[in-house]
Amino acid sequence: MEKKYDVIVIGAGHAGCEACLASARMGLKTLIITLNVDSIARMPCNPAIGGIAKGQMVREIDAMGGEMANITDKAGLQFKVLNSSRGPAVWSPRAQCDKELYSVYMSKSLQDQQNLDILQSEASEIIVKNAKVCGVKILTGETIEAAAVVVTTGTFLKGTIHLGKTFFNGGRFNEKPASFLSDSLIKDCGLTLGRFKTTTTPRVNTKTIDYSKMTEQPGDENPRPFSHFTEAQTWRKNLKQLSCWLTYTNPQTHKIVGDNLELSSIPIGKVKSKSPRYCPAIEEKIERYPEKTSHHIFVEPEGYNTNEVYLNGLYTGLPFDLQQQMINSIAGLENAKVIRYGYAIEYDYSSPLQIKRTLEAKTVENLFLGGQINGTTGYEEAASQGFVAGVNAGLKVLGKDVLVLGRDESYIGILIDDITTRGMDEPYRMFTSRAEYRLSIRNDNADLRLTDIGRQIGLISDDSYAKFEKYRKTVKDIYAGIEENLLITDDELTPWSLEKAKEEVYIHKKYEGYIQIQEKMANKMKKNEFKRIPDDFDYTKVDSFSAETKQRLMEVRPQTIGQASRVHAIKPSDIAILTIYIEKIKKEKKQKRDEKQD
Repeated sequence: MEKKYDVIVIGAGHAGCEACLASARMGLKTLIITLNVDSIARMPCNPAIGGIAKGQMVREIDAMGGEMANITDKAGLQFKVLNSSRGPAVWSPRAQCDKELYSVYMSKSLQDQQNLDILQSEASEIIVKNAKVCGVKILTGETIEAAAVVVTTGTFLKGTIHLGKTFFNGGRFNEKPASFLSDSLIKDCGLTLGRFKTTTTPRVNTKTIDYSKMTEQPGDENPRPFSHFTEAQTWRKNLKQLSCWLTYTNPQTHKIVGDNLELSSIPIGKVKSKSPRYCPAIEEKIERYPEKTSHHIFVEPEGYNTNEVYLNGLYTGLPFDLQQQMINSIAGLENAKVIRYGYAIEYDYSSPLQIKRTLEAKTVENLFLGGQINGTTGYEEAASQGFVAGVNAGLKVLGKDVLVLGRDESYIGILIDDITTRGMDEPYRMFTSRAEYRLSIRNDNADLRLTDIGRQIGLISDDSYAKFEKYRKTVKDIYAGIEENLLITDDELTPWSLEKAKEEVYIHKKYEGYIQIQEKMANKMKKNEFKRIPDDFDYTKVDSFSAETKQRLMEVRPQTIGQASRVHAIKPSDIAILTIYIEKIKKEKKQKRDEKQD
């Protein structure tokens, strides 16, 4: 084991994998530390990638040179575009994956990557000197030096698993938690930690299911790969799609759950932390919506070579015997046998108000946080943050300008701006409704929006970028009506195609008028968006601010006027006052400089 690296990444889930690959591909000597090498990029919840707004983020990661979309194309077993009956602005790709293949392919990607080492161990301490990260201590007591550290610990920080009234330590079922790092993040890094929880569903044996009582949910007839860099025609020929199935809970199911709420760990048990609002346990659904007589249950395969299927919508913390009763009350699952039971997991997270929009901690220099440690939920939200954290750790070490994505240019920018500006009191999940510029930041144009950024960072190869430039020129020519350029062949554009270019132009023209209005709004917003606020600005000294305004702004410490305007409870009048103060400070500084020169 080497003793010195440019970047160390702690945790090898979806955030950690994107972080370490980005750093290593930028030419930085990188180490990823994981509790178990066999668990890299595990999919402990639903083995699916994408979905509403999530698919857009995966496409954005891919456009900038990330890995999630590429692995999804290799491991996917069903591909669908959600919201396809609505407008292209909300089309969202989703893929059901073979969970074992996904982990294997991602693990191989890490192992093959130059500049990247993998270490199976537990990180127990962040080494900090003079408010700056300088390394990591592992459980054996050895110290590994680093110029930057990225923490992507998922649900493992002091993880506790709950099954009914039984609970025990674990980061995932049958996997040990990270028991020591939380204390170091508090003591050495000055962070405040809280507790969140999430749940997963039972898995049952497909051989014990009566699918004749369910509705088949096949994949798209003409599926589209996730990655911009996957050659679609060859990929489709090799793809074998499996169907998902739809069934429903019923009054009997609800009675079993409702009569036994006191035995669950979810609503009134020992788990007191907040769970994801938009991915609730069945116990929470029945409590919140007593008028509903049924809820969707999607029966989804977990792989080509396993009989396990995932009961999407049946997240639970009930004891084993009640889970079995609940499952057997559902149409098609009357004789279903459980292979793995569902459970709740509680874990430490760090309020994202403690990090900058680069995902660097405000309390310690060169410490970056990505994924569920920032209070988000979902593989895609985690991977997006991991990618940005890894890129910015690398850029910081290289002494280059950091990456801050705007709300008008990506869903990833919206995600990071939301959590670092507004914070949260429950796990954050991305939706298209959070995007005020969703007409222009669609899944279909992620490459046109972000590939140049990936190229500037150093994550897009010469060959890929040359092909992308041909595609972009073709799009521009079609839009301009230059007919002779339509003679270009798909072979010259691959992995893009002439059909894709024509579709892109069609979608853009469909929304063109609305996009122009959005661009005007975005340009107007940008006047204040990038007006810097001094890092040491003392909001408590602004007499015109209310006590709440002072408290909110001191807590978030926004970096720009635009970010300050989005802080919870901040009024337009507060922003006007703040702008005047910032201008006043600038004038005073300029006056002092002029006096010195005189």
